[in-house]
Amino acid sequence: MAIYYKLTPLSIIFYDAIITRNHLKHSLRYKLKIVVNLIFNYLNKMNEIKTINSFEQLEKILQETSAVLVYFSTNSCNVGEALEPKVYELLNTDFPKIAFYKVDMNFSPEIAAKYSAFVEPTILVFFEGKETIRKSRNIGIYELQSAILRPYKLIFE
Repeated sequence: MAIYYKLTPLSIIFYDAIITRNHLKHSLRYKLKIVVNLIFNYLNKMNEIKTINSFEQLEKILQETSAVLVYFSTNSCNVGEALEPKVYELLNTDFPKIAFYKVDMNFSPEIAAKYSAFVEPTILVFFEGKETIRKSRNIGIYELQSAILRPYKLIFE
């Protein structure tokens, strides 16, 4: 098969395929639509994240739920904002029976003080009401995944 190409103002012919400006516009529109959908889905998931505002609410959740991950952070923490969707996605994909809750340390300092969460982000994982895992500051997703895996299997499998 001969390779040929011909450049014209309106089209490019390469390997017997024609890509016109209209096709390029359609392709860019399609890619833009995908990006917009991804952003929309991300924002919807972020809206699903439950926030804890009182110590009594957290105690009630810990009593009623067998597995809870509490994510302590603030809106001003760039690391916390970047890590939160990754942790949320990790729970959704690998550990669906663990409930995800967020505590904003600026609005609920008494909860942070009670659980000694003074650096952000801090992740506490509770199994059957008992704190099992504590990770703070520099948290790796794979490290968190391997830490949760064993107690998760013991309780749910």
